[in-house]
Amino acid sequence: QLQFVESGGGLVQPGGSLRLSCTASGFALNFYSVGWFRQAPGKEREGVACITSRLGNTAYSDSVKGRFTVSRDNAKNTVNLQMDNLKSEDTAVYYCAETRWCGTYIIARNDNVWGQGTQVTVSS
Repeated sequence: QLQFVESGGGLVQPGGSLRLSCTASGFALNFYSVGWFRQAPGKEREGVACITSRLGNTAYSDSVKGRFTVSRDNAKNTVNLQMDNLKSEDTAVYYCAETRWCGTYIIARNDNVWGQGTQVTVSS
């Protein structure tokens, strides 16, 4: 079972930026398609960004397109999410996970296993 660890969350003002990192223990992330998901209070978890394993193609939800950028750092075995121009509606717990679909839809391979996540709060 793959285990992912998220970090980098925090409190930021609207319009600000944060960079989240996803690391893995015991396996190389570059062999997997990895997505970033988020869950706000009272809402279902949604996929917001992902990057495929071989070609490194990326996909984004409409809500973050143009503001978030997902990338890999294979030397550090991380998948990062650069979040710019943050809005209050971006407030959520963010998770990373292996995806079984990274394209028009961003779908986790295993919807029953999630890490601790990292809290992102956008507020003035």
